[in-house]
Amino acid sequence: STRLILGGKPQETLMDVLRDQGAEKITNDMVVKTGVFNIRCVESGGPEPGVGCAGR
Repeated sequence: STRLILGGKPQETLMDVLRDQGAEKITNDMVVKTGVFNIRCVESGGPEPGVGCAGR
């Protein structure tokens, strides 16, 4: 999760942006956010919490 690096702010996932906008319309500014120490983050997305490998 990128939430700690981004000061607790949730970030829209790349998968959600792809679904909503389509690959042709996505820009870096839409999916890359800068957090503490100028760390650039992309939240990829994945299964809902408790559903993926760690939740089994």
